[in-house]
Amino acid sequence: MATKSKVIVLATQWCKACGICIEFCPHHVYGAEPQTGKVRVEHPESCSGCGLCELLCPDYVISVEEDEA
Repeated sequence: MATKSKVIVLATQWCKACGICIEFCPHHVYGAEPQTGKVRVEHPESCSGCGLCELLCPDYVISVEEDEA
């Protein structure tokens, strides 16, 4: 049985650049935009789909979804 890959969806318009997702991601998937400090996905291939980022984000910016492909 193949495992489905994960897709990270960001609603950056809601991001307040708190850095919680960057700090707590166990796989170092996220980084910050240099100008704004808002979250960006830097290493999507490292995402395990644990959902910790989605759970901890106070502004509901991050959604980890199943890849439909």
